[in-house]
Amino acid sequence: MIRCAAIAAEAGAPPLAEAVRQLLVSARETDREFLARVSRFPVRIDIPYRRLEPLRQRRTELGLDLAYRMLQAWRQGKKARSVLDRGELARRVRELLELYARETLALSESVSLPGPLAALRDRMAARLGEEMSEIARAMTATLRRP
Repeated sequence: MIRCAAIAAEAGAPPLAEAVRQLLVSARETDREFLARVSRFPVRIDIPYRRLEPLRQRRTELGLDLAYRMLQAWRQGKKARSVLDRGELARRVRELLELYARETLALSESVSLPGPLAALRDRMAARLGEEMSEIARAMTATLRRP
């Protein structure tokens, strides 16, 4: 993502929708490689792309835009924090982190485990989601401070 933002910043033009599409294609390739590596284990994973893709797309668009803006500012000799006011930066970072948490939950629900391990997976996924959201709140609270 940062490489795409850097290429766009070098060109002096915001990243296009095509960059987002290419990043999503790359993410699917990473998924395929991961699934191939875990295929030997007694677990089944059916990635819910219908649910996952909108989350990934929004996260990619948001992250790409934020990285592009920060790199543009840096190239112009400005501080990265000059791109957005603290409140807006905190809002965007929190949204990014919450999208990651939602992606993680969607992916964890796609894992089929035998018997009692399924209940454990659900508890662990819920706890992980709660932790990720709490960390997002804590991190963005520090961004709001002067």
